[in-house]
Amino acid sequence: LVAGLIAITQNDIKKVLAYSTVSQLGYMVLAIGMGNYVAAMYHLITHAMFKACLFLGSGSVIHAIHRASEKQSNHIDPQDMRNMGGLRKKMPITHITMLIATLSICGFPFFSGFLSKDEIINASLSFYNLNGGFSVIFPLIAFITVIITAFYMFRMIFLTFWVKSNNEKIITNVHESDNLIKIPLI
Repeated sequence: LVAGLIAITQNDIKKVLAYSTVSQLGYMVLAIGMGNYVAAMYHLITHAMFKACLFLGSGSVIHAIHRASEKQSNHIDPQDMRNMGGLRKKMPITHITMLIATLSICGFPFFSGFLSKDEIINASLSFYNLNGGFSVIFPLIAFITVIITAFYMFRMIFLTFWVKSNNEKIITNVHESDNLIKIPLI
């Protein structure tokens, strides 16, 4: 929960993903604490897949911004999401693959993250039903963490791909990464 709140405040695309990983590890520890080791392992595996895609996609974006800023001789921080924006038309494959991975980490139905997070929430609700009392905190934390995850992940997507850029001159020189980066993303 705390790592998710920290991720909301970050502007560095890799820091958002790093704090997201810490948050998801906490989610797995919650599942272990509730006694559902299978759900924890399942979320570990699904998390590894969508987070790998997100880190590859962020690398593609950082690489493209870095190359474009060098062409302009305008050296900006290529990892700062405030220097991005409007990249969905310039980098459609990166945008789509990162959007799919984001939908999964947010627990959108029909994606792997939905199934693994559903198991963890179910485990926390079952734990509360068995123990009652203050154990109500566990399903509440599980629900709040899902909402916070969706917020910071879609914030990242919107700042990177959807909002209007503050650096239009640099963004005009951005283009999709070559096949060495695109193929692993796909």
